[in-house]
Amino acid sequence: MYPSFTGSARRPRQVNLSGRNTNPFAATAASKQSSSTQSTQHTVAHAQAERMQRHQERLRPPAARNIQRTWRGYHSRRQTNGAWRQEWDLRELALATAERHRPPSSLDSVPYNNGEDCLAQISLLVHFASPREQSDGDRLVLLARRYSSFARRTGSAAVSDAWTFPLLRLAKLTVSMLGAFKSRTNSDLSVVMELLSTLAATLPQQMATFSMQYFEALRAVASDSGGMYSMRAPIHGQWEDAIMALLRPTLPKAEIVYRGFASQILRIAAIPEDSLQRISSASRVRDLTLAMAGPLPSTPPNVSPHSINREQLLWLVAYFVYFHRTANPFQERSSDNLYVRILSRYISFLAVDIAARIDRTADTSTIHSEESTSTSVSNPPFPPFVRNELLGLISQEHISGLLAKAAASADLKSEALTARSEQASELAVYALTLLRAFPRKGNEIRMWLYFGSTSRKDTRSEPSIPAIKYYYSAANLTSIYKLVRSDPNHAVPLLNPGSRRRAGVLPPPDRDEQWQVILLFLELYPIVLKVMDDEDFLNGALSTSNTESWTRRSALGLDQVRDLTVFLKNLAFSMYWNAPEIAGVEEPENKSSIAAYFGGDLAALSDNHPDGKPVRSQDATIAGLPWMTLSYMKGMVTGLLRMIYERDSRRKFLPGDHWLMTQWFEMDRFVPAVVQEEEEKHKIQDSYGADGDGEEEDSNDEVEEEEVRDILVGTQRTQQVRNIERLRRQQRKASRRKYLESVTPRLEILQNMPFFIPFSTRVQAFRQFVMLDQLRRRRTTDPDLWRFDMMNSNPTHMGRHKARVHRDSIFDDAFEQYYSLGEGLKEPIQIAFVDQFDTVEEGIDGGGVTKEFLTSVTSEAFNSMNGLDMFVENDQHLLYPNPTALDERKELLRQAGEAEGSPYYNESTRDLLRRFEFMGRIIGKCLYEGILVDIHFAPFFLLKWALTGGHNSASRESSYHGNLNDLRDLDEALYQGLLQLKNYPGDIESMGLTFEVTDTLFPSDRPSSYHPSQAPIARSRELIPNGSNTPVTNKNRLVYITNIARHRLSVQPHHQTSAFLRGLGTIIDPAWLSMFNQHELQTLISGTDSAPDMDDLRRHTLYGGLYVLGDDGREHPTIRLFWATVLAFDMDDKMKLIKFVTSTPRAPLLGFGNLNPKFSIRDGGNDQTRLPTTSTCVNLLKLPVYQDGAVLKERLLYSIRSGAGFNLS
Repeated sequence: MYPSFTGSARRPRQVNLSGRNTNPFAATAASKQSSSTQSTQHTVAHAQAERMQRHQERLRPPAARNIQRTWRGYHSRRQTNGAWRQEWDLRELALATAERHRPPSSLDSVPYNNGEDCLAQISLLVHFASPREQSDGDRLVLLARRYSSFARRTGSAAVSDAWTFPLLRLAKLTVSMLGAFKSRTNSDLSVVMELLSTLAATLPQQMATFSMQYFEALRAVASDSGGMYSMRAPIHGQWEDAIMALLRPTLPKAEIVYRGFASQILRIAAIPEDSLQRISSASRVRDLTLAMAGPLPSTPPNVSPHSINREQLLWLVAYFVYFHRTANPFQERSSDNLYVRILSRYISFLAVDIAARIDRTADTSTIHSEESTSTSVSNPPFPPFVRNELLGLISQEHISGLLAKAAASADLKSEALTARSEQASELAVYALTLLRAFPRKGNEIRMWLYFGSTSRKDTRSEPSIPAIKYYYSAANLTSIYKLVRSDPNHAVPLLNPGSRRRAGVLPPPDRDEQWQVILLFLELYPIVLKVMDDEDFLNGALSTSNTESWTRRSALGLDQVRDLTVFLKNLAFSMYWNAPEIAGVEEPENKSSIAAYFGGDLAALSDNHPDGKPVRSQDATIAGLPWMTLSYMKGMVTGLLRMIYERDSRRKFLPGDHWLMTQWFEMDRFVPAVVQEEEEKHKIQDSYGADGDGEEEDSNDEVEEEEVRDILVGTQRTQQVRNIERLRRQQRKASRRKYLESVTPRLEILQNMPFFIPFSTRVQAFRQFVMLDQLRRRRTTDPDLWRFDMMNSNPTHMGRHKARVHRDSIFDDAFEQYYSLGEGLKEPIQIAFVDQFDTVEEGIDGGGVTKEFLTSVTSEAFNSMNGLDMFVENDQHLLYPNPTALDERKELLRQAGEAEGSPYYNESTRDLLRRFEFMGRIIGKCLYEGILVDIHFAPFFLLKWALTGGHNSASRESSYHGNLNDLRDLDEALYQGLLQLKNYPGDIESMGLTFEVTDTLFPSDRPSSYHPSQAPIARSRELIPNGSNTPVTNKNRLVYITNIARHRLSVQPHHQTSAFLRGLGTIIDPAWLSMFNQHELQTLISGTDSAPDMDDLRRHTLYGGLYVLGDDGREHPTIRLFWATVLAFDMDDKMKLIKFVTSTPRAPLLGFGNLNPKFSIRDGGNDQTRLPTTSTCVNLLKLPVYQDGAVLKERLLYSIRSGAGFNLS
């Protein structure tokens, strides 16, 4: 029985069509399958095939009917169109017959008899004509000729409203068939162009609806497959007329028309300038600007950047600038803000292309035409028209006018500036975009922006407002400026809205606009500081008259500078201290650089993903600008802050503790913490170095690439592999740098903004860094233990640190024997002095001989009167590298008959630079060992030391930019002359100055002052391209002054200074040097200028001989007399005593406890007439056992005032 709810006990039938065994207990192995299963599967397949056949039979009749219906429709239309063609031809037959009796020259001018015949032929033609039928093209040409003749005869192209729809259809037909006429004769194409112009002039409003197709057809006719203009000369005019016919009328939908014109016509490359002039005269720049403001097809807002023809966009921008520049001044223009906003959008998108190609010309590209590199292929030079229009954007006339209206009409009241915040933001974005797209012209752009409001006519009652003051006032009123100035922690959510901190969060539009205004001010203010002398800076804020110089009127008030430094301090502190939180730990790695191998250089340099979204990999972006990265902003803020700090260091105008931010640190633990970070930094660098990614390798990438370029010509695959490896190293380096910033915040602050920390704390950190380096290299800080270890483990290595030095040639002997050591000069050295009789002076080096050696070498090498002529003095007797040393050496070699580039010529110049490098190592050795030397360098030269603390920057003056104020330390007369030129009220051009400078050389073994008969040699150099033909005017005099300062301070002594800094960086990590300003570095070298603390000296003095302290700790009577006498000395005599014993008049930075070797006194006999003597090499005073205090004072004063030491023994 089979139970069921229906009451039926019969089991229902089960039909298994799947072929599967439904019995779970049946065997499933293939060997146990029965034949019934196979037959079942065959039955199922047969049933499925029959089902498919029946389905196809059901579909076949409807499909046949569709095919038949389609064919009948096609056949019917073909017959109908054929009948219409015959009818159209028959209507034309009578007139055509009449034409045969006319001369050939009059066939084109035969009009229709009346308007009805013309309208009928037009209506009939638009019904059957097809672009695929060549005969229809002939009919269109015939109609165009007769219609044009009819329109000329009647004086109107349309008789009544009944013509509108047929003519509109004729226009669409002509547009669709225009491309087919490109391969036909000029006569046919000219007739069709004329018809199109007539129709556009007749029905402009109706044709505006399909203006995109209209201009697309005109573009297809005028350009070749590569997008270049290729219109045939005889029909230039008709093509231009067809364009102008739709641009000229004033229409409600003009924006649509001009959008089609911009997106189609203005993307054609190399349109002749005469054609552009005609089209520009007929167009309205206001409508074009409004059209460009909206989204265009295939432009940045709509389509992925990788699908855009960037070359066409460059032409579009160039044409747009041309139209705006040549527009009729009486035309109604759009606002300048809109024009600026459009240029900002397009130039920002094309910034990478512009930066890579703007300086390439046909001449420079020809030089490398044989190179098969991706760079030469991807970055061809711009066409002359594009290049000239783009360069026009950074001309003085264009940029100076940007801020003219804004700055001239602005009111410094908060209400007026708040209302102008949007305008200020747009101008800021445009200026920042220009700086991004033209990086090599950055200083010129900043200079012209600095003169932005001078175009306004000055009035006595309302003087014009300098651009820098306008933007400072705008920035000062922003919420960001106020929030950051009040608390550094407010900067975190303002820089990274995704931060968990919510205090100070602003809406994105407001935040971006405010940052844009602030960033432009931060870009402009450094150029003001460079051209402003100290007097203008300190007193310029009091000037309000238009008679004052523009530089002085641009000066901010000292209270404004104080507020600005507070803002910059808080912002910079937060960017370094909270770097991980601001950058975001969730940031993905930057992989776009590797894509350069596949997508070319533009893909590598682009700031976009393939989907068009900005990259936030190594650096997040701010202010809504895809290229304004946090790293760039951090460098800009740090640089500006250091510029103000340097000026304050030179002439104090801020309180002494203004720069400190000790309240944000645990100062009692700061030195141990920063030393631990330094150790962690070296561990990270060592781990990367183990992978073959050391700093030195990275720093030589550019040099290696230039050296092997010629070798790799034709080996594109090899270069691609090298590029991939180089890019991978750069990625690892960037990743390491970002990680170091996150784990070493104190170290980053100490090296980039050292003025946040007190000087004494930084000196302690410096000495700890040196000790850490000694432990890492030697495993001990005791030189004797290191020597003992080397003697037992590596005597050969120890032998390289021994030298025999003649006292009459100390520098030359030291250079010959120790230059090859390189970084090994950090280790203890062993010196044996040789006298004039070639006898070795025996002695044990306990540190004193090394000190005597270093002080002797520095005394000889840096003495400007010794004949080496490698360092010279300024008017204050401060030393700096001889700027003409290398040029004089080359001139001597030329006079000796040596060809430039010969082996001896090259070796001689390299030898001079190696000597500069060795001098840098010697100074570095003195700093490394804590030995003070009585050498004083010019502040501008020391400033280069302090600004070389970036990555691998010891080999070049990467961060130093010479300015007018530094020039005072080089040449006071030149400084005063340039200052008078800057403030000269008359016409400077009448002076006859050009952008050219003359260097005076004295090619002799000694300075020319010792050789009056030696005639100097003058060498003229251009400061800018074609500088000899560029006059100095009132407008460009600041550029001239800046270039003069840059040449004298940076360009002329570049090789000598770079060699010295390279040697210095071999011994002292450049990052350690960046912890001090120029005056603090001088203190590190030669000691403090303050009065020596004699009580501190007494506490740290060692005694020998009879003067050794007894068990009771009491001093010898003579020692008590000595200290009583010394403590009564004035400051001058105290310093003379210190110099008498240690060879330098200044005390060590951290007190006499850090003097190396220690200050020592031992007995010098009982002769009461004997004078005190010294051994300066070991800081030892040999004091006779005087019994009377008066005698001791007399003998001691005589000795220290005589300035001698050993010779009094």
